[in-house]
Amino acid sequence: MVVEIAYLTIDPANATDFEAAVAKAAASFRAAEGCHGMRLERVEEDGAQYRLSVDWETVDHHMVTFRNSEAFQQWRALAAPFFVEAPRVEHWTRVSDFF
Repeated sequence: MVVEIAYLTIDPANATDFEAAVAKAAASFRAAEGCHGMRLERVEEDGAQYRLSVDWETVDHHMVTFRNSEAFQQWRALAAPFFVEAPRVEHWTRVSDFF
């Protein structure tokens, strides 16, 4: 399992609409092959900063299968208008659980 972490910056004046758009896009992720979960978090001290975490079976499920799908186009159509800069995306693998 890998976790896609996307760091997103929006205009905080649009936070409610952005969060609604991501909630609507969740159906595209839920239906995506290899996708096992999705979360959106906001930085408490800076309402412009969000982190989208998506659990993928493999990096290819994200970078190949999802990115080449209609579901990705739907996600981008819903979320991209809110971005004030290009998202930064990383793929993480859990190393250990300590408690």
